[in-house]
Amino acid sequence: MPPILQRLQQATKMSRRKILLLVLGCSTLSLLIHQGAQLSWYPKLFPQSCPPLQDSPPRPKHMTVAFLKTHKTAGTTVQNILFRFAERHNLTVALPHPSCEHQFCYPRNFSAHFVHPATRPPHVLASHLRFDRAELQRLMPPGTVYVTILREPAAMFESLFSYYNQYCPAFRRVPNASLEAFLSAPEAYYRAGEHFAMFAHNTLAYDLGGDNERSPRDDAAYLAGLIRQVEEVFSLVMIAEYFDESLVLLRRLLAWDLDDVLYARLNARAASSRLAAIPAALARAARAWNALDAGLYDHFNATFWRRVALAGRACVEREARELREARERLLRRCFGEEPVLRPAAQIRTKQLQPWQPSRKVDIMGYDLPSGRAGPATEACLKLAMPEVQYSSYLLRKQKRRGGVRPRPEPVLDNPPPRPIRALPRGH
Repeated sequence: MPPILQRLQQATKMSRRKILLLVLGCSTLSLLIHQGAQLSWYPKLFPQSCPPLQDSPPRPKHMTVAFLKTHKTAGTTVQNILFRFAERHNLTVALPHPSCEHQFCYPRNFSAHFVHPATRPPHVLASHLRFDRAELQRLMPPGTVYVTILREPAAMFESLFSYYNQYCPAFRRVPNASLEAFLSAPEAYYRAGEHFAMFAHNTLAYDLGGDNERSPRDDAAYLAGLIRQVEEVFSLVMIAEYFDESLVLLRRLLAWDLDDVLYARLNARAASSRLAAIPAALARAARAWNALDAGLYDHFNATFWRRVALAGRACVEREARELREARERLLRRCFGEEPVLRPAAQIRTKQLQPWQPSRKVDIMGYDLPSGRAGPATEACLKLAMPEVQYSSYLLRKQKRRGGVRPRPEPVLDNPPPRPIRALPRGH
């Protein structure tokens, strides 16, 4: 027993066991006070598996983050993590001007003018936009950490084809909405420059601010240059197929706790709305058509695993496993002993009903058990809240905080086409 505890035992005549229980109790109370509201609704879920070296003092949590939310890459789940972190720490989230709806006037190049004035200057940005380095650096404070996420191009393209089938003209032209038919002769259906054409060709490159019409087969230097531009700006490129490992690297980069990156899976399609497995020939055709995306993904996938090796692969895998286990415990606490994703029509809680892109695609979500209320329920609600509802909620909250009175919003010059809207409930 340390000398200070020996003196305490002598002075109080307490047993060694009672003294240890007292010390442990005080430590727990101190932890709860330090963590505040973040832990008030659920207990500490896991320790930090791989603490920093003793001669490395802990860094404060990094509070300024810009996340480039790419399409169909699990970006909505990352966005929700960032939104909840910002709320817990009373940070300002950059949100789109109402003329842009819940995206920053995508597919136009991003402009700081697209950001609602009540959400400036921001600490966090996480809504869809087309990357423009100069405009983002004009908006975000110095020291902002930039991160993004990529997904294997064949799987991503299958998701894009399904999700945007009713909106992208290239996809609508395909007989029987057949992905095989499109990939057998994409030039027969694709027209560069059409509205939403970027969803049908090299969408990752487009979102990153690149020219999605360029082909690395014809111009290998262009791909190399685009990779350099991404590496100059983004401190971390996450990989959707290794989502938990990506979150471990993210929390280390930002000096966050593993608790800060707990999540519920959002914007997921029902099994009936997606291919169970993409045939190898179809995957090759998708990668060949989206060769620029394939080159980006292959490079940053390799870079990702080098980052994992530097962090210590065994350590990262252990943290990822603990994250998965803690996530399952949290989902059970929030959504019942057998938490399941449900079709929107079965979700009673309006704030949790996900947007449905068309009659042919079912987007799933969680629902809260009936009869619950209080801070824990509010936290669970945010955990599963879809992008549109959460963005609207944050905008209202930040307007109130800034003393902005509701008023008619001015219309931007040359407004973009209206984003895709949900079908009426019941169709």
